[in-house]
Amino acid sequence: MLRFDDLQLFVRAADLGSLSAAARVMDMSAAVASAALKRIEQQLGARLLARSTRSLRLTAEGEGFLEYARAALSNLDEGRRLLASGQDQVSGILQLSAPSDFGRNLLLPWLDEFQREHPKLTVRLLLGDRIADLFRQPVDIALRYGEPEDSSLVALPIAPQNRRVLCAAPSYLARHGEPRHLEQLAQHNCLLFMLGSRVHDHWSFHDGKREVSLTVSGDRFSDDADVVRLWAMAGAGIASKSWLDVAADVLAGRLNVLMPELLCERAPLNLLCAHRAQLSKPVNLLREMLASRCARISSQFPTKSDVDH
Repeated sequence: MLRFDDLQLFVRAADLGSLSAAARVMDMSAAVASAALKRIEQQLGARLLARSTRSLRLTAEGEGFLEYARAALSNLDEGRRLLASGQDQVSGILQLSAPSDFGRNLLLPWLDEFQREHPKLTVRLLLGDRIADLFRQPVDIALRYGEPEDSSLVALPIAPQNRRVLCAAPSYLARHGEPRHLEQLAQHNCLLFMLGSRVHDHWSFHDGKREVSLTVSGDRFSDDADVVRLWAMAGAGIASKSWLDVAADVLAGRLNVLMPELLCERAPLNLLCAHRAQLSKPVNLLREMLASRCARISSQFPTKSDVDH
């Protein structure tokens, strides 16, 4: 099989009228250039260049072959350009799983924008709060809150500083009053999230000096985190929600943050995958976009002075 660099050398030598000049241009020694020309002539079974100590000229066979050599090199260059342009484009299928609340209210519009920027990309989105089995389910990556329980997974941070906040609708607070101390949560209806058969009724806080935990209760449970958010906005009770999920509602006045002087549980958002080989160009571009958008929301995290103001 003819070698690409041998063809290049032949064309350069024909153009320059000198094998040594072609060797210098291609940054190779005269001996290597001579061996390359000999190799291509042996493979073709024809003498392409007639050489003397002072000159070099194309043979009749060389003149006939030169046109095809140029065309072959041109086609190869065009093929490489096509490959390069294809690598610059984001295409293929992106399969991901995301929590219901984050997925519906934040990820969906962000994915719409992402696909407008990369129209050759197909997205398959699975929404749910159960942890996706990345080794069995048809997903490449999963977005999940909390530290991954499976240490074999690759976990990349999207919003490492994200926390939960206590929140309730103004209508609920108008009817039942606003709790000022954690102990007062026992007098309120707390909206609870279920994952599998486990009810998350154990809420933890940090008051600046120590960790404080308590068990809360309420008359509503759901395994869909977005339902808990909707109940809270409808004035059904108090919820402990990820700041990412309720930031827009708080900023719009649909929900109020309660006891902002307390730090609620951390809820870091991570991108999970089974293997680093799944971190394709679309995945990495999406990860950069998500991290940027989440950082913007995290910067609006409320402090006590914000709420008092």
